[in-house]
Amino acid sequence: MNTTLDILIIGAGPIGIACGLEAKKKNLNYLILEKGPLVNSLYNYPTNMTFFSTSEKLEIDSIPFISNNPKPNKREALEYYRRIAMSNELKIKLFEKVESVKKQEDAYQVNSSKATYSTKNIIVATGFYDIPNPLNVSGENLVKVSHYYDDPHYYAGQDVAVIGASNSSVDAALEVYRKGGNVSMIIRGKSIGERVKYWVRPDIINRIEEGSISVYYESQLKEIRDNEIEINTPNGIKTLKNDFVLALTGYQPNFAFLESMGIRLGDTEKKIPTYNPQTMETNQKGIYLAGVICGGLETHKWFIENSRIHAKIIMENIKS
Repeated sequence: MNTTLDILIIGAGPIGIACGLEAKKKNLNYLILEKGPLVNSLYNYPTNMTFFSTSEKLEIDSIPFISNNPKPNKREALEYYRRIAMSNELKIKLFEKVESVKKQEDAYQVNSSKATYSTKNIIVATGFYDIPNPLNVSGENLVKVSHYYDDPHYYAGQDVAVIGASNSSVDAALEVYRKGGNVSMIIRGKSIGERVKYWVRPDIINRIEEGSISVYYESQLKEIRDNEIEINTPNGIKTLKNDFVLALTGYQPNFAFLESMGIRLGDTEKKIPTYNPQTMETNQKGIYLAGVICGGLETHKWFIENSRIHAKIIMENIKS
């Protein structure tokens, strides 16, 4: 590009879209880059996912989100954010991954998979859904192992091990069971996670208690083999017949990308990036954070409903 942008926004998720709307209101020269389709992370959520939040809490820019039920599903959310981006004619380039950022005298050079841009400011709104937390066990790289879950039909009639006790793990276990899968849950803790959706938690507990879904509490996966798995349990090592492993153990932001831009991370336990909560500006002048990425490994800290305000905060600071 021959001109220097006022803002380049990395990520076209709900918060990246919110930043684009605010930049447009402020008459700033902006561009949003997204490595995949529009709202890429949301697009890769499970097919049948229902949000924990009600529709009004997922709204951006006070644009009403009308859904069939109080808690919208993935398809409704995709439609909502797509209509906002298209109807407002936001400047978005999809399937264009940001590969590097270099500081120049009075701007940043952003190199993507397709072009090079010059910009005065950068907003990182990339979320945390791209890098799964590894199991670090033998056999994790087998094709039968997935860190993402989409449609339960794929697992009908199969022996499926679900690792974890979070919302994603519980949803997968229940859906696969109801499509005829033989489900075993392997959980580090002593119970189903306390953050599991309140209307789902009783369901999974009842299915476990009646024996429809097997569960191994205080247990860890030891090894994955072609037709079976080994787990460490309080009663010793057990071998289970297995066709597929759904390792839904959570995800993390791309910390290497943040560090490559010079953004400092906090302690090794939480890795919270350095930023000013009054402006959302990082320790690198002109580089801002927005959305869930602000929480580091505390991915449960920020959601659409409490981070959509970041867009207004950042634009006010850039315009001041």
